[in-house]
Amino acid sequence: MTAFVVVTAVAVVLQMLILAGMFLAMRKTSAKVESLAEEVKTKVLPTAELAHSMITDLRPKLTTVVDNVSVSTTMLRNQMERMDATLTDIIDRTRLQVIRADEFVNSTMDKLEETREAVQRTVVSPVRHISGLMHGVTAGIEAFFSRKRDREQVNVPQDEMFI
Repeated sequence: MTAFVVVTAVAVVLQMLILAGMFLAMRKTSAKVESLAEEVKTKVLPTAELAHSMITDLRPKLTTVVDNVSVSTTMLRNQMERMDATLTDIIDRTRLQVIRADEFVNSTMDKLEETREAVQRTVVSPVRHISGLMHGVTAGIEAFFSRKRDREQVNVPQDEMFI
């Protein structure tokens, strides 16, 4: 039984030393936490209060800015849609005018070709035929008159030709 009392006494003393060590450690930790809490109170809290007051002051201004940006974006989108519609209309009209101009040029070219063929058929060909006939008649008349001259020259005595 003496041994049991000794073991129990040693266990109680050991437990008392452990509790004393825990007490000292908790006291140091408590002191550090208190100094940190004081530092937070002196440095962080004024900064947080300043930030809170700034946010409170800026909230209406930020709301106004956000509203203005939203309205501006809506107006810009509407203007871009109008510009897109206008440009699309201009491009469509230009395309239509180009098609019409192309059809006009093709039609004009076809009519010019038809006119050229008609002039060729009705004026140039007959003029060529008449020109050919005129050359033939002219050649015939020249041939006729040149034979007559040849005959007249044959009848002229040689002495008269000598000058």
